Amino acid sequence: MVEEHRVDLIQNDSFCSGGQTIFPMLAAFNSINLNHFHHHHHHRIFSSSIFTFTRTLSMVAAAASSSSSTNINNSGGGGAFTTLTERVTFEREIKKSKFIAVSGPISDERSAFAFLSEVRDPRATHNCWAYKVGDQTRSNDDGEPSGTAGKPIQSAIVSSGIDRVMVVVIRYFGGIKLGTGGLVRAYGGVASECLRNAPTCVVKSKIPMGLEVPFDLLGILYHELQSFQVEDIKQDYETGKDNVTMVTFKVDFDRAQSLEEALKANCSRDIVIYKQ
Repeated sequence: MVEEHRVDLIQNDSFCSGGQTIFPMLAAFNSINLNHFHHHHHHRIFSSSIFTFTRTLSMVAAAASSSSSTNINNSGGGGAFTTLTERVTFEREIKKSKFIAVSGPISDERSAFAFLSEVRDPRATHNCWAYKVGDQTRSNDDGEPSGTAGKPIQSAIVSSGIDRVMVVVIRYFGGIKLGTGGLVRAYGGVASECLRNAPTCVVKSKIPMGLEVPFDLLGILYHELQSFQVEDIKQDYETGKDNVTMVTFKVDFDRAQSLEEALKANCSRDIVIYKQ
């Protein structure tokens, strides 16, 4: 089930139900809970709640330098996006090679590399990955033939419609080569399955607005602000203008235009509106 949540992206505060932080810059991810899994033949799915992670980036510096980066126009639109609520792991055995895909929510490049630092296994043959944050994606083949690992993982992310997410696919070589096509199907397939089983939520962004309002219109203004469920309202009387105050607040991205139109329609005089 997809849940809906609102969040102020300007402040990097991102919350799901109960006020839990999903992916602010200081957030982190829990270790995978191996007590909660479903086993079907060679497939395993693990799901764990968020968050505790290490900030150490030294383990991934080399991988970062050899990764590819792409800008895509698929950021969710309308100031809202779908992301993961928790980390999910999917495991599959293909021709004696074990593939483990680990997906989790991220907020930016730094948190992506911190996530990679935590989940990668230095004993594995390959730790291939991709992530998407807004219009930016990055991927890395980690020693697999070019384009056979990172790009298929990236394609799986884009196809899923999930944003602010990273998928790391860990491979333990089993002695049988898969070939170029086999690698593409393996990496892309386990990444897709991992995301298909992942719980998601819709996050709505908030934007800051400010209004210069005559004192006698404050009653009308606050009535409108209440009806549009704005947050973080502040008032400043030091505007340098007689009988005028500045009111600032944050409103849902997709409600900002309607609020502006309502204020213009219901206020007897023009008010000055500032938006970021």
